[in-house]
Amino acid sequence: MTRPVVTVVGLGPGTNGLVTQETLEAIASAKTKFVRTKRHPSAPLVGDAISFDDEYDRHDTFAEVYAAIAERVVLAAVQNGSALYAVPGSPGVLEDGVRRLLADPRVDVRVLPAVSFLDLAWLRLSIDPVNEGVRLVDAHRFAEAAAAERGPFLVAQCHADWVLSDVKLAHETAAGDEEVVVLHHLGLSDECVARVKWNDLDRLERDHGIVADHLTSLYVPKLAEPVAGEMAKLHRLARTLREQCPWDQEQTHASLVRYLIEETYEVVDALNALDPSDPQTDETLIEELGDLLYQVEFHATIAEQEGRFSLADVARATHDKLVRRHPHVFGDVKAETAGDVVDTWDEIKRRERAAKGGAGDEPKDFFAGVSRAAPSLSLAQKLQKRAAEVGFDWPNVDGAREKLAEEIAELRNAHESGDSEATRMELGDVLFSVVNVARKLGFDAETALRDAADKFVARFTRVQQLATQRGVALDECDLAQLDALWDEAKRNQPRLA
Repeated sequence: MTRPVVTVVGLGPGTNGLVTQETLEAIASAKTKFVRTKRHPSAPLVGDAISFDDEYDRHDTFAEVYAAIAERVVLAAVQNGSALYAVPGSPGVLEDGVRRLLADPRVDVRVLPAVSFLDLAWLRLSIDPVNEGVRLVDAHRFAEAAAAERGPFLVAQCHADWVLSDVKLAHETAAGDEEVVVLHHLGLSDECVARVKWNDLDRLERDHGIVADHLTSLYVPKLAEPVAGEMAKLHRLARTLREQCPWDQEQTHASLVRYLIEETYEVVDALNALDPSDPQTDETLIEELGDLLYQVEFHATIAEQEGRFSLADVARATHDKLVRRHPHVFGDVKAETAGDVVDTWDEIKRRERAAKGGAGDEPKDFFAGVSRAAPSLSLAQKLQKRAAEVGFDWPNVDGAREKLAEEIAELRNAHESGDSEATRMELGDVLFSVVNVARKLGFDAETALRDAADKFVARFTRVQQLATQRGVALDECDLAQLDALWDEAKRNQPRLA
């Protein structure tokens, strides 16, 4: 029994002159005609053919789209005895629907060849892809397909700025100055072939007036370093979750703050527990750093969807800032010690803040850049350091200690007066003065208090152990007994003294 026939034709990259006579005759004689999309300049060649643009709107993935297209073409061929399916470019290039038709046992498939965008690409680039060893890579799979390689690549399916951003993220080099070629609307009246730097891939509209679409490709001659696609994979995952997971869809910058803080503290815990002799502590740190990294990725994905900025912008800003603040590495500034590096860093920060100062007679925010959301001890220390930059500081620790004693006396007086609000305020002044003493001694107050808390936990745990050994219930001990156990625990743990 003769099976229905599906005739697949290619419409070429855009102009009528690039379509074969055999294809034109097949289109003219077909009664049932389909075209993959009418969003292509070659689509008018098939006139009133039924398009599958609705399938693109209906499904979340290209695989689902092509499966639906193939099924509809087969069913039409079975019903009518034959069907014609037209695709932009060549049926043999980036046409998963054609591959599905060829594998379907319900129909016979006749494929008429056509010119693809590749033919025009090689001509515009003036290269022989065989001699050059060019690999054709789908932009959606660039990270995986190009992993550990340097090129040359022809990257197809660069149909949106976010796709180019993903490609860029798969290869974040220190310089990012490798030249690549953007191929846009080849064979059409508005054809553009633009040479750009790798770092500028996501700035095509700004720099060249190119709005990436389904007729945009990218030629990568050679990268300075191999592609490392893990960040790009993470970026795609974040976008997928943002688009398809109900919980992820509901999140905002504000709603994620608590998770960002939690993950940060969990990283600190993992760092404190790090043991060079225990590989498991490395695995814990990897996991916690990954959780924190994903928070950064999540915020960048939200911003990207809002059209504000992308993770590439974050990476670029961080890279540029670090280069700018390390002139002793990337410039001619001398820095012999770690202290010299800190001094240089602080001076550059001061200049940057001055450049961002208020306009005209409007006073600038002197404490701009100091996060008010930081833990209170860290906040106090940063505020004091900022004030010290203009000389508002004790010349040595003696003045800070005397101020602490003064504040303790004021706390005592406020408490004895019975004024609760005054007591609370004076307590804050005492804590602020303690931080100042820590700063003048060269210690981080937040770390010092955390160490003290850890010491307290360790010592009190020892108190519990001693009580258990002696058959004593802690909640039945008086203060004198608890003090005795505490002193014994302290003697037994001199490293914590």
